[in-house]
Amino acid sequence: MSFDFNYDTDTWVQFFKDNWLMLVIALVVLFLVLRIVKTVVKWLIVVAILAGVVIYSGYSLEDVKSIGTKVADGVKQEAISAMAGEAKDATFTDNGDGTFTVKTKNLELDGKPGDDEVEVSFRGTSLGKWKIDATIRTLIDQAKQNV
Repeated sequence: MSFDFNYDTDTWVQFFKDNWLMLVIALVVLFLVLRIVKTVVKWLIVVAILAGVVIYSGYSLEDVKSIGTKVADGVKQEAISAMAGEAKDATFTDNGDGTFTVKTKNLELDGKPGDDEVEVSFRGTSLGKWKIDATIRTLIDQAKQNV
């Protein structure tokens, strides 16, 4: 069993949300052991408790990360569907500082003319930078025509 702890903060947050009760119990037991036991046995007990928490969690951090990836993919797909359905109501704004913004009811795209990616927000939540593909290009072009 190898342990790879190179995960993003979202993975760790999800892990702590799912296992908070077990982690709190383990911390209380650890503090009690550290206060009461004064020998090498104390450290063996600490290691056993930590191993128990890892084993008890029932799934690895890799599992948590894959769940997060599935959710992110679902949101991305929903955003792409919204792009297609809301293009007729999209508005294009030249921000005057060399950037533009395209807004619909649920989406907001921010970018620079000539760049190959835009910052995408869906229902107020940032989805990060996306490469401009045919769907995004169509939305931007339709928004320009709607002005």
